[in-house]
Amino acid sequence: MSKASDHPVVLDGGLSNALEDRGHDLSDALWSARLLKDAPEEIAAVHRAYYEAGAMVATTASYQASVIGFERAGVSRGEAERLIASSVRIARDVRDELGGGGRLVAASVGPYGAMLADGSEYRGRYGVPASVLRDFHGPRLELLISAGPDLLAVETIPDTDEAEVLVELLAEMDFPAWFSYSIEGSSTRAGQPLEDAFAIAAIDQVVAIGINCCRPEDVQHAVETAVAVTGRPAIAYPNSGESWDATTHRWATTPTAGRDLTTLSLGWRRAGAEYIGGCCRVGPADIRAMARAIGRS
Repeated sequence: MSKASDHPVVLDGGLSNALEDRGHDLSDALWSARLLKDAPEEIAAVHRAYYEAGAMVATTASYQASVIGFERAGVSRGEAERLIASSVRIARDVRDELGGGGRLVAASVGPYGAMLADGSEYRGRYGVPASVLRDFHGPRLELLISAGPDLLAVETIPDTDEAEVLVELLAEMDFPAWFSYSIEGSSTRAGQPLEDAFAIAAIDQVVAIGINCCRPEDVQHAVETAVAVTGRPAIAYPNSGESWDATTHRWATTPTAGRDLTTLSLGWRRAGAEYIGGCCRVGPADIRAMARAIGRS
């Protein structure tokens, strides 16, 4: 097991829940990406809140942003491309406004299933050939890279089929990224062993490998596995502990965010996680507590 660095990188938390807390309805298929068009200043405000809470990374509002998705919502292709690229600019502007200070901007690359907005991002195995996934991801990666982020956040990937396509594209484009799977227990959401999944992502362009959008209690084993399999720094940013019901479009169960998530994060760091934060339902207050705890450890 590799030793964690002296200065782990604190990530931000969930974008959508922070926007909802600011009064925005994100129930349509574009989710938080809609605000790239309707209220970009609100996205900037959330990035600012996370940076000020101690996060060193702002993850852009491009997770569910795609040309296809915007076109279905009546946006022209040219405008869709501009909006996707603007997600990086918004985060960069906030970072620069705060004086930089080593802060990073990670351009979010969500799975194909996020565009479908039917819950398949939590299942994977979409039933489409690799060529469809490549045609979907390739232009979006190029667009995000051209906007000038520090790295890509390839996140919430539910299966190794999609991972193989994305890893191939990352190698071709030769741009730094982290790579994180959405998991259930000791498997990907599609049921594949984590050992196999992490090994696929271990290419030169990937700076950290791990998990996100999962239960906090699943993180420790996953981090240990990622480090053992790849020898790379691990990344971990789970949900609060609640689970998303794609049928009712509601979060269920009692959250474990706050003190419990903060305490658990210290164990993830000791196991080799060098990039630590939160995903859905984890907000600025949680990130602030996590940053303070990690800073004292």
